[in-house]
Amino acid sequence: MSMRAFKTLLKTESKLSLRGMDMFIFAICMPIVVIVIVGAIYGTKPAFEGAEYSFLDQSFGAIATIAICAGGVMGLPLVVSDYRSRKILKRFKVTPTSPALILAVQVVIYALYSLVSLLLVYTTAALFFDYHMQGSWFSFLGAYLLVMLSMFSIGILVGGLAPNTKMASAWASLLYFPMLLFSGATLPYEVMPVALQQAANVLPLTQGIKLLKAATLGLPLDSVFVAVIVTVAIAAVGIGISLRYFKWE
Repeated sequence: MSMRAFKTLLKTESKLSLRGMDMFIFAICMPIVVIVIVGAIYGTKPAFEGAEYSFLDQSFGAIATIAICAGGVMGLPLVVSDYRSRKILKRFKVTPTSPALILAVQVVIYALYSLVSLLLVYTTAALFFDYHMQGSWFSFLGAYLLVMLSMFSIGILVGGLAPNTKMASAWASLLYFPMLLFSGATLPYEVMPVALQQAANVLPLTQGIKLLKAATLGLPLDSVFVAVIVTVAIAAVGIGISLRYFKWE
């Protein structure tokens, strides 16, 4: 019964999400546009003088997080708070199906957006700019899923604690736009002034992007040890607080 309900909800919610077009634009189209711009401007130029890898090599992992940021930090909080304000989560409580099922469905939908975006970004970079990942795909995908978990935990936390949809939108925007612009997802971290880089280091997504860059370039794990710890801590704290204080109604 639960699996049948999950499949039905997944199909319905996916159609609603695609009909809204927001995630299609910000999670699918935007990353492709950014990878084309970065590839056209920097292409295979070395990331810095004497570097063995190109600017595009260094930027691939960062650009691949745009969909994660859009879904986890903006999409999830808004849909969770909206469903609570419309009493949808409350109504699920009086049915045989757990209200947590609809949250699981939303997480799966945004995870699918992220994975499809990753595939399209890679295909675009490989076809048009001769991109080849230097590191291990296994390590990269592990890091990608960890970053996804940390960003989605932030989204569930914001959506679960915000008193209403308006506040959820405001909190999500305060997190989403700085991370989108200054973490390195769109504007390359390496071209930022040093002062801006230092400020960007406090953003959760910046640490996740450092982890992905290391996996992309095949750098040793100890070079991003702090980023791993921070990313894991964010996921643990976000999930822990959400489980304790999430508001269903």
